Amino acid sequence: MKAILTHPGSAHKDDFLACCLLVARHGVPVWRREPTDEDLADPRIVVVDVGGEHEPAKSNFDHHQFPRDHAPVCALSLVLQDLGLYEDARSFCEWLEPAEWFDTRGPFATAEWLGVDRSIVNRLNSPIDITLLRRFAQKRELGPGEPVWEVMRMVGEDLVMYLRTLRERLDYVADHASFLEVAEEGKSVRILFMPRTDPMPDDPSSGLGRFIESRGENVAGLIYPDRRGGGYGLSRHEDSALLDFTRIIDEADVHFAHARGFVAKTSATDLDRLVSLVGRAIV
Repeated sequence: MKAILTHPGSAHKDDFLACCLLVARHGVPVWRREPTDEDLADPRIVVVDVGGEHEPAKSNFDHHQFPRDHAPVCALSLVLQDLGLYEDARSFCEWLEPAEWFDTRGPFATAEWLGVDRSIVNRLNSPIDITLLRRFAQKRELGPGEPVWEVMRMVGEDLVMYLRTLRERLDYVADHASFLEVAEEGKSVRILFMPRTDPMPDDPSSGLGRFIESRGENVAGLIYPDRRGGGYGLSRHEDSALLDFTRIIDEADVHFAHARGFVAKTSATDLDRLVSLVGRAIV
């Protein structure tokens, strides 16, 4: 691959992130100018968000030629599709669909679709967004070693790693986790139990919320291995009001319970004991 080419002038989140993914994959310079016919015909030049063509075989990823009533799809969407990451990105990146709407429908239609006032959209901007997009837009060419290009590479690498490792993590959780009903004095809650495995993931609780969402389960709490010790963590799911772990702070094998009641840590490892602690935390 020779280069990544995108339009000059103002930059937007979709073309910036699409270029980030491509920089991470190919490690080539980014050119910011209008493409020539030769650029569009050369599959070694990835043309992004400009050129009026969506032809992955020729490395061309533009969406502006799509009809007015086409589903909201931006250059980032097309690059994610080509990388085989789009479906997971739509499932795991809540920011992607609003980005597609914003780029293809504009801020007013996006705000209406989100059900919020137009001014709310501006409140979601940060100096990170503003600076990166402005510095990217100022350049005619970016290459390895330049600060903006290196940040783009890191963003692309992290996004790809997040999507690929999360899919692996969800498969891992599906193989080991189980849903349990916990009852105490006529009250009951449904929880997800993640047992300790060998080898253990670096973050044993990672992906549990996504897994529950993918299964459509109504879950109040989680039991998962404590990454800082040999016991387990107990926590509320989605801040469920059905559990308050301050109720078990005086138990001998509970060494921490947050004052707001949403999480506790225990040295217990026996499943019956873990379930009993959750039962005592039921409000």
